[in-house]
Amino acid sequence: MAFLRCLSLFLPLGTTVFASDQFRSNCASFPDKVDLPNVRVNFASYVPGGTNLTLVGNPASCDEPWQLVITDTCRVSMAVSTSNQSEITLEAWFPRNYTGRFLSSGNGGLGGCIQHYDLAYGSFLGFATVGANNGHNGTSGEPFYQHPEVIEDFVYRSLHTGVVVGKQLTKLFYPEGFKKSYYIGCSTGGRQGFKAVQEFPEEFDGVLAGAPAFNFINLLSWSAWFLTITGPPGADTFLSPAEWKIVHQEILRQCDGLDGAVDGIIEDPDLCHPIIETLICKPGENEDTCLTGIQAHTVREILSPYYGENGTLLYPRMQPGSEIEGATTLYSGTPFPYSTDWYRYVVYNDPNWDPATFNVHDASVALAQNPFNVQTWESNLTAFRDAGGKVLTYHGLEDHLISSENSKLYYARVAETMKLPPSELDQFYRLFPISGMAHCDEGEGASAIGNELNTFTGTDPEDNVLMAVVKWVEEGVAPETVRGAKLVDGPGSAIEYRRKHCRYPRRNVFKGPGHYTDENAWHCV
Repeated sequence: MAFLRCLSLFLPLGTTVFASDQFRSNCASFPDKVDLPNVRVNFASYVPGGTNLTLVGNPASCDEPWQLVITDTCRVSMAVSTSNQSEITLEAWFPRNYTGRFLSSGNGGLGGCIQHYDLAYGSFLGFATVGANNGHNGTSGEPFYQHPEVIEDFVYRSLHTGVVVGKQLTKLFYPEGFKKSYYIGCSTGGRQGFKAVQEFPEEFDGVLAGAPAFNFINLLSWSAWFLTITGPPGADTFLSPAEWKIVHQEILRQCDGLDGAVDGIIEDPDLCHPIIETLICKPGENEDTCLTGIQAHTVREILSPYYGENGTLLYPRMQPGSEIEGATTLYSGTPFPYSTDWYRYVVYNDPNWDPATFNVHDASVALAQNPFNVQTWESNLTAFRDAGGKVLTYHGLEDHLISSENSKLYYARVAETMKLPPSELDQFYRLFPISGMAHCDEGEGASAIGNELNTFTGTDPEDNVLMAVVKWVEEGVAPETVRGAKLVDGPGSAIEYRRKHCRYPRRNVFKGPGHYTDENAWHCV
């Protein structure tokens, strides 16, 4: 409850003022007002601020049995048909403290979970917030099997439909409608945000897209590739988590100080090209502190780009510095579930396909299919720019699931396609690499940037990347840096230090004086 008390201090002032009874009665009667094609309201319920809301019927694999609702909210659940054979489950959360802004949230993984924590975060900040289940329930890709309509929902249609319906609902609930439209999402949600930027350029005024899973098919092939490198546990090529820790410490030894400070964080992995053979055991050396030559080759392969059958780049290297988390995910010696499901239920329509047989030809087959352009790799953002849209994207430099180098590769593609240098891209598209951030949050550094409820430290746009997007859109003031906080012990805990993260292609350098925890001792160069 201490976290709730902390959050309550930051509640925004709404532009719509409801008497308590009026807000509750409007919520109760709202289903009677909804007369939209293909929309069936399941329920509308008033949820008082401070409620631990039990999410009845939420799929167990979504691992979200309840959600803290911070502010008085009208929660509306509905089913929306997307075709004769498919539908999405859509929720809209309308807060009492409404600020006249609409917000759509995205999904994660293979995307069958409404992210109620994003709904809670958006409504807490005064947004009318919607989220959908991408046309199927749970985290498995099995619903894609022989159901192209479900695949289409996952690729783009669920989000797009939810936005269209959500905006109509917002106008029905609030007399003044909404003044600006925003998006928030990370990982698959980051890809969804860029899908909107690329194909629905007038949908959002501002987009916050973290660790985007664009270049999607090649990402899944890259993720499947690691099992062929490591082999299963016990193989000569395999490294245990303890051995990956040895690798991580050696990479830090070689690269940590390149930014001017030895703080356990690689500030710019672009500068880090570790020499892995330094880890090979000397004759007679205790193998608990070093690697075999075969294991060193495994590390070298994992830190290398992934190329296709014709030698073209499919996916850039995994950035060094993410080894600790990677040891239990991509390098665990087990099939990566999202890649396996995609190949089983989309690429080959064969539930018995064996991920151990994966090879580069499979990657070619998958890329040639690209259903509904799930790649999300279009690099001409002219229509979005001309519509006045702003997109802020961030990527953790300790990301163990989606290499941050892919976001930099996409940035280069946009610059080359649009023939624009960074100073011109800055007008509508800014990329912020976040040192010390893992996949979307956590990590060893100042990763709390306000991109989600668990990383909230305040509403000031300097400390809150979502509110920075709002300020950019509504006041024309673009963020020069993204200021993150290192939390001592998780959400709501004390702040150990803050650090300002530079927008790409600038990088952070420690120049002092003082300790590395002093944010003013770091400079963007």
